[in-house]
Amino acid sequence: MVRVSMDLNSASTVVLQVLTQATSQDTAVLKPAEEQLKQWETQPGFYSVLLNIFTNHTLDINVRWLAVLYFKNGIDRYWRRVAPHALSEEEKSTLRAGLITNFNEPINQIATQIAVLIAKVARLDCPRQWPELIPTLIESVKVQDDLRQHRALLTFYHVTKTLASKRLAADRKLFYDLASGIYNFACSLWNHHTDTFLQQVSSGNEAAVLSSLERTLLSLKVLRKLTVNGFVEPHKNMEVMGFLHGIFDRLKQFLECSRSVGTDNVCRDRLEKTIILFTKVLLDFLDQHPFSFTPLIQRSLEFSVSYVFTEVGEGITFERFIVQCMNLIKMIVKNYAYKPSKNFEDSSPETLEAHKIKMAFFTYPTLTEICRRLVSHYFLLTDEELTMWEEDPEGFTVEETGGDSWKYSLRPCTEVLFIDIFHEYNQTLTPVLLEMMQTLQGPTNVEDMNALLIKDAVYNAVGLAAYELFDSVDFDQWFKNQLLPELQVIHNRYKPLRRRVIWLIGQWISVKFKSDLRPMLYEAICNLLQDQDLVYLETMFTLLFQLLQQVTECDTKMHVLHVLSCVIERVNMQIRPYVGCLVQYLPLLWKQSEEHNMLRCAILTTLIHLVQGLGADSKNLYPFLLPVIQLSTDVSQPPHVYLLEDGLELWLVTLENSPCITPELLRIFQNMSPLLELSSENLRTCFKIINGYIFLSSTEFLQTYAVGLCQSFCELLKEITTEGQVQVLKAVNFSMIRNLINTIF
Repeated sequence: MVRVSMDLNSASTVVLQVLTQATSQDTAVLKPAEEQLKQWETQPGFYSVLLNIFTNHTLDINVRWLAVLYFKNGIDRYWRRVAPHALSEEEKSTLRAGLITNFNEPINQIATQIAVLIAKVARLDCPRQWPELIPTLIESVKVQDDLRQHRALLTFYHVTKTLASKRLAADRKLFYDLASGIYNFACSLWNHHTDTFLQQVSSGNEAAVLSSLERTLLSLKVLRKLTVNGFVEPHKNMEVMGFLHGIFDRLKQFLECSRSVGTDNVCRDRLEKTIILFTKVLLDFLDQHPFSFTPLIQRSLEFSVSYVFTEVGEGITFERFIVQCMNLIKMIVKNYAYKPSKNFEDSSPETLEAHKIKMAFFTYPTLTEICRRLVSHYFLLTDEELTMWEEDPEGFTVEETGGDSWKYSLRPCTEVLFIDIFHEYNQTLTPVLLEMMQTLQGPTNVEDMNALLIKDAVYNAVGLAAYELFDSVDFDQWFKNQLLPELQVIHNRYKPLRRRVIWLIGQWISVKFKSDLRPMLYEAICNLLQDQDLVYLETMFTLLFQLLQQVTECDTKMHVLHVLSCVIERVNMQIRPYVGCLVQYLPLLWKQSEEHNMLRCAILTTLIHLVQGLGADSKNLYPFLLPVIQLSTDVSQPPHVYLLEDGLELWLVTLENSPCITPELLRIFQNMSPLLELSSENLRTCFKIINGYIFLSSTEFLQTYAVGLCQSFCELLKEITTEGQVQVLKAVNFSMIRNLINTIF
């Protein structure tokens, strides 16, 4: 339909009509339009028409937006020379020129998409096929027109970000050359916009202030990519180190600025984002260039500790900034590049220099103040957390856990920082924490909520530092004399402390806890399980099953199932009288968890222990059990990616506890041939399953599957290791012996 030879205006009219139909809410109109656009994707001239449409500001916004998206998707599919239906070099040259002719897009969302698609082209063509891109951007960010300057700066950022992400050696070299060529200009640009913003912030002209701040943020984003990714040895570049040292002064200016800017000010959000971006530059630079960061260690620690652990930060810091400062301290404390080996003489001079700076900063008074402030200020449960406990107890417990949450959330961040600092400087900090413990002996007045929260915070610290305190705390005596009595206080205000105590015992039980104290602990746990507060409920079978039915969060169900599995595993066959309700409930839970594969993994683990506990009686579970195994081990089903390993283990224990073969159990062996083709780390379990079938009923099994199994074995022998070949031969040998035995008897 659309050809290069076709008049551009005529083609634009046709494509515009179809794009307009493609924005329709009527599927009868929408679907044919989408099909037509799909056919045009590979036609010469189509992307020139799209460029003509989305740069025409008089057209409907939705149509222009769609044109940009089709253009952007086309870059991914057809821009590379080797791509099927690749765009011609002539058309690409025309498109590149058209994309950077005017930086005047009035709609923010469309401007961002145009910047992104220019960056996509730059990733493939800059600088070799598009040498004029960077010079054009640099000239465009100098213009006085606010709109053009902003759009050019937005594009400059996305291009820099994309080029910085390339990882091949040749591409890295090109980016190093680019960075060294434009770094001085980028610094000047950033300083200019930053100074302009700081001068305007008190002017009362909100539009001008917001515009300047947006430019400050974009230019800082460019500098972040150039600084972190643009130099092999950045500490040897004066401009780079000058910029990094200047960050601390700029941060102070922006933090003071935030004091005067109210929380309801239009630029408040952008202001906080800029402050956070400053800290991201430092964190990224430390992560990528730890030794180049050495000259910044002292200043980073002084800055972060003063704002987070002294009165300097009062009234101007905010949660995300505090988290970033703590992450900076943590990364310096824990950085392996700064840790000398046991024999100092074997350490590099750079490591020793960084270590020396750290040791000089972390004096006894500094460490003591950090430790006390972490525990007595940051560890305290907030009013919001206590309210959440009452309104959404599951959400309260789930919020506290999870992967990298310490990088972004205040409470996990403070706890991780405490652990790392206590581990690094435990000889200094152990007496400090022991002293805090000594002041909290005996019961606490239930009317004094602050005292209860302080004790909760100290107990949290003692739990987190359990391994470091092993030789310093007589935990058995403390359990009997202090913790056990506190578990028995049933006043509602003592609820946070009861929860903390049982958590604390959980932290210490694998570190230092006498076995003869366990009966007392079990009794205390049973009492807690009967508490109506969901936050407490953790172990014992009947009550755990009730809890499993009550909770709704997947994470909570997984935790409960994990504890149930542990209980079943420990008591083994003694669990039989108590599992009836669970056996009836698991099929329903399996069905409800169809979209939650990790929860299904937890169910599989529970079933493994349940089958082992039930032994031959597990045959009664087959109507549910065998379809679960079938699904989990079927490589044609998407969930197998998550369920396969546990599914194979369940299959194996089912065979091991089966009194005899059944048609249904025999039928699921159809899944085995594709599994053997995978030649994966699960191959050993597969052979155990094969041997299990041979042991249970070699004649019936081999009559059905011998031919296919031999074919699979022959293919396997070509690829697997000697150990794997031995497993194949063992299976063949075992089947022959079983057949011989069956023949004789």
